[in-house]
Amino acid sequence: MAETKRICTFLLRLIAFGTTVSAAIIMASSRERTTVLALSFEAKYSDIPAFKYFVIANAIVSIYGFLLLFLPSESLLWRLVVALDVVITMLLTSSISAALAIAYVGKKGNPNAGWLPICDQVPKYCNQVKGALVVGFISVIIYMLLLLYSIHRVLNPLLVEKS
Repeated sequence: MAETKRICTFLLRLIAFGTTVSAAIIMASSRERTTVLALSFEAKYSDIPAFKYFVIANAIVSIYGFLLLFLPSESLLWRLVVALDVVITMLLTSSISAALAIAYVGKKGNPNAGWLPICDQVPKYCNQVKGALVVGFISVIIYMLLLLYSIHRVLNPLLVEKS
């Protein structure tokens, strides 16, 4: 039973690593150039601080997830992993929230502030951003599940794993 839990945790952490790497790569490669009324402009993630934060946060979480894949299951560092999982989950949640807010303004605009929507002019860019945000949201859900499991594993006094 304990071996099954370790395998499931490993697979879940591997999937979480894959989703955070994918989200960072998809967002970092989002770029499109277009011409509107003889004006040429380029939409890219690096022009928007919230998207840069999203890429950096996902890169940090990817490194953390990669390192955890090699942590032995008998290590006492797993108690520290609970605290780090809390921080990582909060980091991912804040980055996806910031990126979603900016993506919404890019999609719908804000008539009160005079901001026009840009997704009609750069649909490829908006679709890539949307894809990155979907994958990022999946990684947030996976990390929340991992956090709950880590808390249960460390704080449950009745849980006795036999090697």
